[in-house]
Amino acid sequence: MNPVYSRRSWLAATAMTSVAGVSQAALRRLEKPQQLVVLHTNDTHSYLEPFPADHPRYPGQGGAARRATLVKQIRQQHKHVLLLDSGDFFQGTPYFNFFGGEIEIKTMSALKYDVATIGNHDFDNGVKGLAKQLQHASFELVSANYDVTSKDLAPHVSPSTTRQLGQVKVGIFGLGIELSGLVLPAWHKGVTYQDPIGIAKRTVAHLKNQGCQLIICLSHLGYKYDGDKVSDLALANEVSGIDLILGGHTHTFMREPKIIKQSATRQTLIHQVGWAGLRLGRIDIMFSPDGYALQTNAGRYRIA
Repeated sequence: MNPVYSRRSWLAATAMTSVAGVSQAALRRLEKPQQLVVLHTNDTHSYLEPFPADHPRYPGQGGAARRATLVKQIRQQHKHVLLLDSGDFFQGTPYFNFFGGEIEIKTMSALKYDVATIGNHDFDNGVKGLAKQLQHASFELVSANYDVTSKDLAPHVSPSTTRQLGQVKVGIFGLGIELSGLVLPAWHKGVTYQDPIGIAKRTVAHLKNQGCQLIICLSHLGYKYDGDKVSDLALANEVSGIDLILGGHTHTFMREPKIIKQSATRQTLIHQVGWAGLRLGRIDIMFSPDGYALQTNAGRYRIA
């Protein structure tokens, strides 16, 4: 039986989005309009198969094979596509308990993910356990605010990376949540949490200096909290220059991206698509010859 995908799209996030901050020389390189499709997941938590047909909330929904088919269809329709993940790809089903994350990493590699960041549950077999499975990864792992001194993990993690898609250079970096209280100290030995706000400001400046026209943060901070805990909302309000914050950790099903206006010509979009691979997020961005995004149409796919 062929999988059925139910797509919901909306125009609530349609807007003129400035990519100011890159040099005029960089802007002139865009000689004609170009579309970029950003696909994203978060907190898939080892859910590789669909939920059971008798599940009370998500009957028959999800599944990595269905997601793979959908991603393939989108790639056939569009030339410039990024597939990204915001962490916690481990822990949640017996696949992780029996195979330690190998199946999850091999599945993400088979789907040809481009870049992912680290979630707190990705340390559930310790740093050595994570590093062992990352040998199977064909995608990059980014985390700017986890200071990685572990010799096992350091070769696999970078603060940020860039992708050249046609005329558009994209900068991608990761941010992770405070590990204390969530992960046993022995499990993240050699990985130190640093202030995400300060790190984000420096990383955005670095990516701009590299000529990036679009900057994406893969965040495992969580969408929002009561109090002063750092969240995606706090990040968007305190750090300018991030175009997209693709979040995780709080398992938030967002019907549409949250728009944080930073000025008359600049804004940040925040989006998160729940958990367990039940949704595939999609954000389409159109760039004009002068380097501005003409419109940002946000949508998601329910995998059922």
